[in-house]
Amino acid sequence: MKINNSELKFMEIIWENEPVSSGDAVKLSSEILGWKKSTVYTVIKKLCEKNILESENAILVSKVSKETILEKESKEIVNEKFSASLPMFLASFMKNEKISPEEAEELKELIDRYTREG
Repeated sequence: MKINNSELKFMEIIWENEPVSSGDAVKLSSEILGWKKSTVYTVIKKLCEKNILESENAILVSKVSKETILEKESKEIVNEKFSASLPMFLASFMKNEKISPEEAEELKELIDRYTREG
């Protein structure tokens, strides 16, 4: 399930407004993304073909959650760009970034929650 940046931006609109009519999706996409009607319908068609979006009676509903898409996308980035090394990804991401004590605590809690039992 591959989704490009434009499709992801469009899906953000769907997730925030679903169920949404295709006409409203055109209006929202024009306002938010500056897209023309033909662009919206092309993206709808592609997302339906990918089984990410469903269009029935001109009503659009997601078939895949935002969380599922982001999980797959993030795993793909780590696998392809960082040799499947989460520590390498985090080190690269945080090299020039500072995080708050609250964010550090949240990361520690996530690590504890998802640590494999050996």
